[in-house]
Amino acid sequence: MRAAAQSAATSPSGAVVLMYHRFGEDAYPSTSIRLAQFDEHIAKLTSGAYHVLPLDEVVAALRDGTVLPDRTVAITIDDAYRSIYTEAFPRLQAAGLPFTIFVNTDAVGQVPGALTWDELRVMEDAGVTIGAHSASHAHMAVQGRGAMEEDLARMTAAFLSELGHVPEVFAYPYGEYSAELAAMVEDAGYIAAFGQYSGVATAGSDMFTLPRFALNERYGEPDRFDTIIDALPLEVSDVLPPDMLIQPGSGTANPPAIGFTVGESAGRLDRLACFASHDDSLSLELLGRRVEVRLARPFPPGRSRLNCTLPTADGRFRWFGMPFLVPGGEE
Repeated sequence: MRAAAQSAATSPSGAVVLMYHRFGEDAYPSTSIRLAQFDEHIAKLTSGAYHVLPLDEVVAALRDGTVLPDRTVAITIDDAYRSIYTEAFPRLQAAGLPFTIFVNTDAVGQVPGALTWDELRVMEDAGVTIGAHSASHAHMAVQGRGAMEEDLARMTAAFLSELGHVPEVFAYPYGEYSAELAAMVEDAGYIAAFGQYSGVATAGSDMFTLPRFALNERYGEPDRFDTIIDALPLEVSDVLPPDMLIQPGSGTANPPAIGFTVGESAGRLDRLACFASHDDSLSLELLGRRVEVRLARPFPPGRSRLNCTLPTADGRFRWFGMPFLVPGGEE
């Protein structure tokens, strides 16, 4: 068998982490999943082919190097929308599927259509994991250090007051982080933090920039969902650039030098393909196991992404993603 066509048996340990926001809120298709789609997702995940584990177990395995079963999946939900309680919670509870809610604390009990602290306590008592998602849900990565510190402190105080503890895992608002923010989150005592870019969370990855696959009405259709939950890790190292944030005036070029080294477990790289969200004319240069990505155009203001996939003999894909952020984009 060709090395490029190896299957899960030779893959590094990893997990697909799913991210939802709203459920059945059809007025918000970019952040909501249709209930029929969500029911299909649950049916697939409970078919017997997948291992849906609590996020804290996945994080512990990634940190410790413990081997996770093939097709391990974790479910996460961001923000504090009430449809989490009314629609997602009863469905996931009935299916016996664990999940984590990343909560932005300023919204709880204060914004119309948001969860209350009582509802969060009910879910936590039922076994749902609560994660941290800032206080204000601001674009923290482009704030000054003082604003970031104040936001984290306000969020911590809210969790201590309402739940009696501070979560162990963090998710960056909008999936936006910088090296400085990631270091602050780690220094605050969190054990892992997640973005919002596609890729399989892999043992040996940076535990404070872990990927998640975002799902909504457009990206929640069966074919894409099946591809996502069957994805395999693409083991990489020596990733450049080291920071998602491309700050004008910082000396970082735009487009930056992009590259990574692929582990031997992936086999041959001749079928590796990379796609940039803003540039369909990129090119790849393979220097042994080293992959250099050449972009023709700079990243525009806002969030951009690069996805690289490598097909396997059994119809699955090894998947690695990189996010990029240029200040000044519109949400």
